[in-house]
Amino acid sequence: MKELFFPYPYLVSALDNYYGVKSKPITAKMKDKGKDSKRKKERKKKLKTKKKKSKPGSKKLSILIATFWDYPHTGGLSNYITTLREGLRSLGHKVDVIAPNQFSQVNVEKLREVIVPELKTFFEQRYGSYTSKIIQNCRLLYIYEQMMKSVKLEKYDILHAQDLFTANILGRFNEDLGKPLLFTPHGMFTFSRVKFNRIEKGSVEEVYYKEIEKKAIEYATHMVILSDSFRDPLSSLGAKPGKLTTINTGIDFKTIDRGKTSGKIVISCIARLGPRKGHSDLFNALSRINGTSHQVEVQIVGDGEMREALEAQVKSLRLSNVRFLGKRDDVPAILSKTDIFVLPTVNDNLPISIIEAMHSGAAILTTNCGGITEIVLHNETGIIVEPGNVSQLTAQLKHLIGNEALRKKLGGNAYQYAKNHLTREAMVSKIEGIYQNLIDSGDE
Repeated sequence: MKELFFPYPYLVSALDNYYGVKSKPITAKMKDKGKDSKRKKERKKKLKTKKKKSKPGSKKLSILIATFWDYPHTGGLSNYITTLREGLRSLGHKVDVIAPNQFSQVNVEKLREVIVPELKTFFEQRYGSYTSKIIQNCRLLYIYEQMMKSVKLEKYDILHAQDLFTANILGRFNEDLGKPLLFTPHGMFTFSRVKFNRIEKGSVEEVYYKEIEKKAIEYATHMVILSDSFRDPLSSLGAKPGKLTTINTGIDFKTIDRGKTSGKIVISCIARLGPRKGHSDLFNALSRINGTSHQVEVQIVGDGEMREALEAQVKSLRLSNVRFLGKRDDVPAILSKTDIFVLPTVNDNLPISIIEAMHSGAAILTTNCGGITEIVLHNETGIIVEPGNVSQLTAQLKHLIGNEALRKKLGGNAYQYAKNHLTREAMVSKIEGIYQNLIDSGDE
């Protein structure tokens, strides 16, 4: 008889509690793999003994970097993975990257046809209803886990998950493998979606995703976080301070000598055209600065679901000096001609675009979000305003437009900071150090 799939038992327990369902016995079909504690302890003991026999030092490692999202794609996560992979390879390590889109789409569709009805049946029978978001996520988890079964995970020395979902999948396999499992969250998944009304506070979706985040933290041997801003929210979900190491994102940026093609001051904003990035605030600020249209050129780089609305806003505000350039693959060249880089984001972590702007030597104007203020120090390496505060943004933008000396000072300081702290080599060296320490210590 074909074995049916059910959501992970710890998710079922969380949902039972939410719905007030008296927990039913977890059948063999629903049990987590590797729950035989005696067997698991014996396997880990053997692995630990083997690791302790190896000599401490810079061993060449076999590393798996895995993500729940398609790779490669446009965006900061994809760039981070590529930078980490190439940096580790340059040090002599063997590195593979695995993502869902690398598996057979024919097989994915076959699995989808089977699993979706089974999931709906499970939720309807147990809770009397289901939500599309949870069904979709359970389906994606199941399919990715099935695809992962074809990967020889035992050949890797290090497993490095780049999101909460992959950390759950690898964590389940790792109950048998006992490998060092690292987890790098690139955002606080549940909190962000509640904040922007993508899921409702107190809803079953919040309970479901929060449980996945908690389990990802529990499964992780160690967590590499992009900024200290992650510490409090992760701690509230159960993360221990000793298991968190902050390593700012570094990039391999091809700096182009700064030059000018016109006498105008160039303002650039490089970001996805979505609700989090604050483009609307920038346009409102520009509309309040009188008499600058003849001396300022504004370049909006990127695309997204808000492009049409933002173009309409620009037209209604009569901002004739604003140009939408769409997606571009010549960001270093654009930044080399940029005097002021503006990112008025209202919710972020540590945007790659800001790090690129720092490497370019542009003066930076951005907001107090996530880990931004850990690298953009107010009046030293940039200007910081409060997110959503158009009056502050207007005043500081006007100040920068009228003060060339300040622009050069901030841009120069940002450039030096980036070259000292935000390079690929600096980031990869620190992450490699964590890998080596885990291998040398035999830590699970």
